[in-house]
Amino acid sequence: MVTIAVIGDFTERYEPHAAIGTAVAHAKPPSPHDLAEVVWLDTESCKGLGESDLSSFDAFWIAPGSPYKSMEGALRVIRYARVNDAPLLGTCGGFQHVALEYARNVLGFSDAQHAEYDPYASRLFIKELECSLAGQSMPVNIAPGSVAARAYGATAVTERYYCDFGLNLDYLGDLQAGGMVVAGTDADGEPRIIELPGLRFFVATLFVPQTRSARERPHPLVAAFLNAA
Repeated sequence: MVTIAVIGDFTERYEPHAAIGTAVAHAKPPSPHDLAEVVWLDTESCKGLGESDLSSFDAFWIAPGSPYKSMEGALRVIRYARVNDAPLLGTCGGFQHVALEYARNVLGFSDAQHAEYDPYASRLFIKELECSLAGQSMPVNIAPGSVAARAYGATAVTERYYCDFGLNLDYLGDLQAGGMVVAGTDADGEPRIIELPGLRFFVATLFVPQTRSARERPHPLVAAFLNAA
């Protein structure tokens, strides 16, 4: 049994939430006798989870839907996955919080902030996009040789978005110098996929791949995530 912990504050009628379990079911684990179980953990409850609690899960999906009820809870799980090489997929808000966790706990920017929580913070790693991407489908260029490229088997795809916030490009150089890889960009070169090399699977997308999954065409990123789990 492969157990996927989905970190987020579940909203039944929010499509990117409802689609996660379905996308996992489409992908299926590589072994025919395995099953994949999806367990939602709200961000408030994650604040109190220790390593022994988190070690019971095989992988972590950081869900859309920020601002989370507890940023601390979400960042705690992201840090655990990164430090312990547990497969992680972050989508939309998950992308934003993966970048934020890295800024705080790897790069040492303890005051790194997200504009949804504090728009007037002095060090906004995540800021409001000039143009909302919510509801749009747009092309993504994928870096050859990246984890994402191997998953897709392609270097150009089209994906759907639900987000209004993204990476502040003023800090992109800091993230890259610290070891984070931009594996996918939009037509203007802005980051849409980030990943950490050297880990089994640690990928975050500003788009929501789960909404493009179908039974006959499981989404390749979700399939690669599940395979790593």
